[in-house]
Amino acid sequence: MSKRLFSAFEQKQLESNPNVNHVSDRSISYAADFKVRAVQENLSGKGPMAIFLDHGFDLKLFGSDKPGECLKRWRSVYKAFGEEGFYTERRGKGSTGRPSSKTLSAEEQLKKAEARIAFLEMENDFLKKLEELERQAKKKD
Repeated sequence: MSKRLFSAFEQKQLESNPNVNHVSDRSISYAADFKVRAVQENLSGKGPMAIFLDHGFDLKLFGSDKPGECLKRWRSVYKAFGEEGFYTERRGKGSTGRPSSKTLSAEEQLKKAEARIAFLEMENDFLKKLEELERQAKKKD
């Protein structure tokens, strides 16, 4: 996200480009097909600014450094996931989400409870030591 804000006129101008999915006041969402073509053209030796200009973008709207930033990001996605990386939604894939609602066996519940007890005992010991250090510090003052 940039610090630059797009006016309503600039947003309409950008959205009229077939290589743009959506434009907000702060960001541009590019079409996946455009990203793939841009990366392939860049890998074949074409510069970022030339790619954006050839695909109908006015660089005065978002600056001359933006094409390079976009292509750098897109090349890393292309390298990691290939063309499919631009067509699939990957946000949130690594999140564990909500805890599992499956029932645990008695043995698993016991292990989990013992681990929690051990953690709480260590936390309790730590807090006792901390309180003792605070009392000693007050005595010195």
